[in-house]
Amino acid sequence: MNKKYKSLLSNTAILGIGTFGSKILVFFMVRFYTACLTTEQYGIADIITQTANLLIPLLSAGITEAVFRFALDKGADGKKVFSTGFFTILTGGAVFAALTPALDRISFIRGYGWLVVLYTFCSCMHTLCVQYIRAKGKMKEFAFWGIISTAITIGLNILFLIGFRWNITGYVLSVVLSDAITTVLVFITEKLGRDLSPKALTKKQTAAMLRYSIPMIPTTIFWWITNVADRYMVKYMISDAADGLYALAYKIPTLLILLSGIFIEAWQFSAVTEAEARSGEHLEFFGKVFDSFQALMFISGCGLTAFAKIATRIMAAPSYYEAWQYIPVLASATIFSSLVTFMGSVYLVGKKSMLSFVTSMTGAVLNIALNLWLIPMIGVNGAAIATFFSYFVVFIIRAVNSRRYIPFDLHPVKLTVNTLIAAVQTYCMVMETPFWIPVQIVALGLIFGINARPIIKGILQVLTRRGRRAK
Repeated sequence: MNKKYKSLLSNTAILGIGTFGSKILVFFMVRFYTACLTTEQYGIADIITQTANLLIPLLSAGITEAVFRFALDKGADGKKVFSTGFFTILTGGAVFAALTPALDRISFIRGYGWLVVLYTFCSCMHTLCVQYIRAKGKMKEFAFWGIISTAITIGLNILFLIGFRWNITGYVLSVVLSDAITTVLVFITEKLGRDLSPKALTKKQTAAMLRYSIPMIPTTIFWWITNVADRYMVKYMISDAADGLYALAYKIPTLLILLSGIFIEAWQFSAVTEAEARSGEHLEFFGKVFDSFQALMFISGCGLTAFAKIATRIMAAPSYYEAWQYIPVLASATIFSSLVTFMGSVYLVGKKSMLSFVTSMTGAVLNIALNLWLIPMIGVNGAAIATFFSYFVVFIIRAVNSRRYIPFDLHPVKLTVNTLIAAVQTYCMVMETPFWIPVQIVALGLIFGINARPIIKGILQVLTRRGRRAK
């Protein structure tokens, strides 16, 4: 393997060890949450956190995305980049603090406005600091602080939900305080104060970063709509309890997002540096990486679909069991969500934030329209189907559009076959058709047979190289 593949694998391994180990603990905490909170409470807590996630790009003006991308540029002035991000978020936090009384008037978060503002501000500051050190190539430190943040969150979860019995407030506040504590620790330990100064702010740097980040505000909001709007619709069209079940079903495919997220964090760094080099090999590099990535996602997604019932019994309290029926469609949606994110790396390389905006808007509009049509017709699974088709359509658009910039091989035949197998498997699982169990077995066998080669090949290359070093 040459240098670029070694770098990608090394960064992925570091993030995998540090990030996956910590995030998987949060994943398994779902069983704890469902034991401490009723379906209604879980649904309300989820609405509060998702509302805060909607406000994050507004408070930060999307600047954390710009900090990561601009800090990657060769010869970038870190002090100017970090200072611009810090003071942008500080200004946004002051504005949002003044708006707290207005947030308290919104019916579904009434009484929790202060918590939403704190969640939003602390999340922005945390993201700013860790994304900055990631852009600096400090992958080990980035992974380490992910572990620390997770450990603090879990500790506070136990204290607030079992010790103090703060229920909804405890669930959300544990994340807020974890972000705040981790931010302070990162800032001090990584000596980020050296890169922070009001004197470093310049109109030119600020304007350049905001030109990139401002289109990311609606982009992030549109992705939020695609991911979360269906939960609000389920809440109002059906019930809080149904929303709680759907929120739980959404949590389980989070395992796929964790897998893809670890890789994407490493991949974005490699994609920018390799594409900027323009060595002539970057198209082959992108194509091979995409082939391995889609293989991993389809194997994982179809595996989750087949074991949806078992996963729900393990991960959730008995009162949440019926949520299993929403997992197969959401697993397929998550596969394409991950593929959409991969294609977004092309826009990241070229700083094409407007294209991210347009494609995300398409997905959001389609998602709302499908939710309004399918939820009254089908019920909760209508929301899951709407989410899947939204991501599927956006992936097709990005797959076609991105080839204007980096025309790498998408392996369309394999991608089509994978999609068809996943569709049949999902239908048989959800509908519990005759012989649905054999169908799951055959589908998993086919998916693994079609996709295992690039993954096994990569593993063998790593093992072979290590074996040679050992000699």
